[in-house]
Amino acid sequence: MVMKIKRAVIPVAGLGTRMLPATKAIPKELLPVYDRPIIEHVVSEAIAGGVTEIILVTRSGKEAIENHFDAHYELEHRLEKKGKETILGTVKNIIPDHVKITSIRQADALGLGHAVLCAKHLLNNEPFAVMLPDVLVLDQASRNKNYSFSALVSAWNETGIGQIMVECVGAETVENYGIADLNGELTQTFESVAIKGLVEKPVKEYAPSNLAVLGRYILPYKVLDFLENTTAGVGGEIQLTDALHELLEHDGLNAFETDATIFDCGSKKGYLGANLAVGMRDAKTAKYLQNLFSTIEC
Repeated sequence: MVMKIKRAVIPVAGLGTRMLPATKAIPKELLPVYDRPIIEHVVSEAIAGGVTEIILVTRSGKEAIENHFDAHYELEHRLEKKGKETILGTVKNIIPDHVKITSIRQADALGLGHAVLCAKHLLNNEPFAVMLPDVLVLDQASRNKNYSFSALVSAWNETGIGQIMVECVGAETVENYGIADLNGELTQTFESVAIKGLVEKPVKEYAPSNLAVLGRYILPYKVLDFLENTTAGVGGEIQLTDALHELLEHDGLNAFETDATIFDCGSKKGYLGANLAVGMRDAKTAKYLQNLFSTIEC
């Protein structure tokens, strides 16, 4: 019987250097995408997929992220007293009662693999999700919100094989991503397909596909054993990809393609795009944005 996914590891210890100076004093994870911080979008995505414990791998100076998910009694009292029930509902009980937020410190920024390894003692020998906090997965408006991650979890439930969510990118941009090698097999969206290998930032002419790894993983606990034996690479970092290669050789690994629009909110371009895309989905701001684009001078 395949074990259910109860926990999601979200590494939030990064410095956010690509978003400086905005992130000099504010964690990049708390920068708002439309009306709520990007980290809240990601946590909501995890909860929609059935996750009941969020594990934040954090560091000194990032306490504000934990505070965001905590109760703010004075603010809640003032809003309630003033009858601002709608606004109160957006800040009160962000996390359902059945979901727990846990934090663990990463003493030094030694790579994504190291961040995941920091959470090992909290994972109870069970499979888990890894979700990058600066990636916004915006599903098609015709589907339920957070459809892609829920479908990724379902693919794990059906196969018991580790899953990596991928997106189709332009051939001219493959060199910016980790690319899944499917041995030439064609895929359909929301289909789980065996991976032959992972190639980091290939030259366009030698890319095995145009399916890019986007920062959503469902992994068996065994991957942590591989991480513990992974040699640190450039900059002393322990890369999750190295452990995934080992997992691929021993147990297999599948790619799961989404047709969602993906925004890298750790970059200024991706962050701006995410805000505009989410804003266009709100009837209260869509018309304003349309009018703005028609009148603004570039």
